[in-house]
Amino acid sequence: MGIIMRYDKPPLSIDQQIDLLISRGMIVEDRFLAARYLTHINYYRLRAYWLVYEDPEKSAVHRFKKGTHFSQVLSLYIFDRKFRLLVLEAIERVEISFRTRFAYVLGTRYGSHAHLEEGLFKSSYTHNQCLENLREEFNRSRETFIEHYKTKYRQPDLPPIWAACEIMTLGQLSMWFKNLKRRSDRQEIASVFKIDASILGSFMHHLTHVRNIVAHHGRLWNRRLTITMTIPIRPQEITSDFHTESNRNIYNTLVMLGYLLRSMSHGTTWIERMKRLIEESEVADPSMMGFPKKWQALPTWSQRS
Repeated sequence: MGIIMRYDKPPLSIDQQIDLLISRGMIVEDRFLAARYLTHINYYRLRAYWLVYEDPEKSAVHRFKKGTHFSQVLSLYIFDRKFRLLVLEAIERVEISFRTRFAYVLGTRYGSHAHLEEGLFKSSYTHNQCLENLREEFNRSRETFIEHYKTKYRQPDLPPIWAACEIMTLGQLSMWFKNLKRRSDRQEIASVFKIDASILGSFMHHLTHVRNIVAHHGRLWNRRLTITMTIPIRPQEITSDFHTESNRNIYNTLVMLGYLLRSMSHGTTWIERMKRLIEESEVADPSMMGFPKKWQALPTWSQRS
């Protein structure tokens, strides 16, 4: 066990923060501008974006590489904000579609309260856990359709599946899906996306992790992701686009999101907008996001929607 040290660093004023950056080799062209941004963006939040500019040979003293400008760090921060918003747009569309398919398939096959049928699920323990989480969301929800059910109905004690799936978190919905006993049910839900059910289940679990990062405004562009996705082996039209050596980066997530959006809407502009954002950035290195060399020539990025 290492030596436990007491934290004794004092808080720094905005001016002191700027002085510290300058002392470490950062070029601050406009001190007033830097102060304005540091007033509204926490020093430690912004620090995540200047780490790539620190000299690896002098990381112990946090020295910056020669020629590092505050404006570069700011541009990288702004890029990541735009990048997160684009990713969130795609997640929203995929998530809503996934919720819709889950409710539609189970509802039309097994009735309005299919989710209460323990026999439809592999693990009764997981099913009970899912129901407990759903009851918590139900009791907490103030959605109009939930309030309507509470005031009008007493049995069953939970709303129909098409209402229930709308108050589940994405993580909870992913757990419900993966716990379905019949592969035919899972595959029918996945069929609209033209991928295998196991791939969809893995990706939704992975997407829950990515969504949480985005929801908390965390750095995303070069983050090492702790929950990875299973790389599909079919359909062949996208398998060559994945970069298996970079499965902890965001690149493979983008390829899958692009594929799912194209499956949902042939006229989607999301892929073109994402490609343009990355190509036009002067500070975000695609290789640090897991992009392979000559990625623009791969079908995902070269085909028109």
